[in-house]
Amino acid sequence: MKIKIRSFIELARLNKPIGIYLLLWPSLLGYILAGINSELHFTNFLIVLIGSILVRSCGCVINDISDSKIDRHVKRTMNRPLALGSISIIEAWLFFTVLGILSIFLLFQTNQLTIKISLFFSILIILYPLTKRFFLAPQFILGITFGSGSIIAYSLESNIFSISIAILYSGIIAWIVSFDTYYALEDKNDDLKIGINSTAILWGGNAIKYSKMLHLFFYFCLLLIAVINNFSFVFYLVFAVLIYLFFYQNKFVKNKKYIKAFKINNAIGFVSFIGFFFEVVYLA
Repeated sequence: MKIKIRSFIELARLNKPIGIYLLLWPSLLGYILAGINSELHFTNFLIVLIGSILVRSCGCVINDISDSKIDRHVKRTMNRPLALGSISIIEAWLFFTVLGILSIFLLFQTNQLTIKISLFFSILIILYPLTKRFFLAPQFILGITFGSGSIIAYSLESNIFSISIAILYSGIIAWIVSFDTYYALEDKNDDLKIGINSTAILWGGNAIKYSKMLHLFFYFCLLLIAVINNFSFVFYLVFAVLIYLFFYQNKFVKNKKYIKAFKINNAIGFVSFIGFFFEVVYLA
């Protein structure tokens, strides 16, 4: 029984929360940004937090179901529950259904706008694993899908979509494509063998250069939001920390430690959140 429970935890990647964080930070940035024009409610903060856990878990399960025959041939994923056979496909589908029901129940605690936006992007969550087979740059689909957390969280508090949330969403898409390209570089050789697409393969020798450019575009978007909303000098001090983290990340990239470079983005998301929180909530 304990082994089975552990397998379900691993299937949802709850034992590796980095993915939850990388979904949570963009969502919280959108949530905080809504506070510029609206009052923030703690209940909605909890919805964002719980929703990030559920949605990321759903994404991992449907991804592993889709890749169950592929993961066993990839060194990094060959020990996942479905690849090992510790969980059956039927059990995985049942688990996905339970997670989906919980997600829908949580969604119905929100407003109609949030429900409509969430249902639209939920389709992409299911389709994303398949895009790796026919779309040359699936990281962009991932960015559009998981970056939508910023818009969904924003809609919890406001139905007036500002230029700032549009800028934030575009920057987050670029950021996700950037760090998931580093993630894909770790699997590049295996993906080439089994015919899986990624920006790491599509961009070839330019993958790192383009990833850096996309990351810097994300930073540019944060700066633009700060200027538009008259953030204080404190945000620019926080931004200096983000610049440091960018160069720190590049040290791992130069040494081809792509997973470590990928994980640095958790700190980048956290620092970005702190900057927004201080300006929008603390100084309000």
